[in-house]
Amino acid sequence: MSAPEIFDRRRRRLRRDRIAPAFGEHDFLHARMIDETLDRLTSVQRSFGRALDLGCLDGKLGAALRAQGVEVISADPGFRFAHAAGGVQCDEDRLPFADQSFDLVLACGGIDQVNDLPGALTLIRRVLRPDGLFMGAFLGAGSLPRLRAALLGSEERAVARLHPQIDVRSAGDLLARAGFALPVADGERVSIRYGSLFGLLRDLRGAGATSLLAGPVTLLSRAALAAAAARFAADADADGKTAETIEIVHLLGWAPAPSQPQPARRGSASASLADALRRPKQG
Repeated sequence: MSAPEIFDRRRRRLRRDRIAPAFGEHDFLHARMIDETLDRLTSVQRSFGRALDLGCLDGKLGAALRAQGVEVISADPGFRFAHAAGGVQCDEDRLPFADQSFDLVLACGGIDQVNDLPGALTLIRRVLRPDGLFMGAFLGAGSLPRLRAALLGSEERAVARLHPQIDVRSAGDLLARAGFALPVADGERVSIRYGSLFGLLRDLRGAGATSLLAGPVTLLSRAALAAAAARFAADADADGKTAETIEIVHLLGWAPAPSQPQPARRGSASASLADALRRPKQG
């Protein structure tokens, strides 16, 4: 049975094409994910020869890997981003790559907008060579609480404007379900301050982070937008700025290999992220 089409694939591709020219003006969260992913990658005590930059957007992550001597294949659902990176246009749950093609797959942002996320993670695990590493990052559950509160009650009829989000525990379960060894999921909280709701909305639109739920698009009326803006401003600090919260979920998992240590009995212990990162290459 195929997964339900929660997100509009065509709308997602077109939106990524639309944001491509000015993405650098709104990419601070994506840049943070890249920096954190690369920092964590430096803790891995092994080298990687061929990597997949999945959901490459502006290609900065792939460029950083190439500077380290890694061969990188870039892929993105949007044509403009994929073309600019010299890569492949594809959705994360419809990968065109052969099994065991890479020893590293990185996905910074975007996999929370995939229709079949369990299937996408399974495909990622399949394109990894045995003992290959997957690392991912995305906006998780708990993000944008002030925006959600501002929108709630601003319209007479409730409309879904933010797509469902995944928490850390569920993310770890999805990794295990997809067959990854030593799966680890953890999160970090980022606070961003805005002078108005409109600044937040500009950044979300510019980053391609607004709702991609399938179905007709229902725009906020002027009255509803004004009401939401007033609600958002009511939470402002003394300097007139409102703090919004972003929860970033980080994932890590290894493609299974016979030489890997076996997990302990469930409930007897928990692996730390540091231990998972520092696991030496198996000979």
